[in-house]
Amino acid sequence: MPNQGHRDLRETAVFAHYLARAALDALAAPTPPPAAPPGLEATGNLFIGWMKWVLIVAGVGGLLVCGIMMAVGRRNRSAFAADGAAGIPWVLAGLTCGAVAAVVVGAVLPG
Repeated sequence: MPNQGHRDLRETAVFAHYLARAALDALAAPTPPPAAPPGLEATGNLFIGWMKWVLIVAGVGGLLVCGIMMAVGRRNRSAFAADGAAGIPWVLAGLTCGAVAAVVVGAVLPG
């Protein structure tokens, strides 16, 4: 069967076309904008505010802990200092995720 590879390629292309078409149809479907349940909008905003506060406190605490580890581990405990320095990007990544959360969700689920 010398043309088997071409046939498989055509079938894959047709499948990809139908898959892309189904995805476009699903994205084009009308969706209602997000709406808070009656009486829960204030509670939801309060909860999100609390989560942001926890993120700020955890971020400040995490950076302080990393700094303390680096200061304490400076002499004769280089692995401890290295662990503190290695924690800084993780703390900053967590803070970044929290800072862009609303933007990312708004881009994925436009309302």
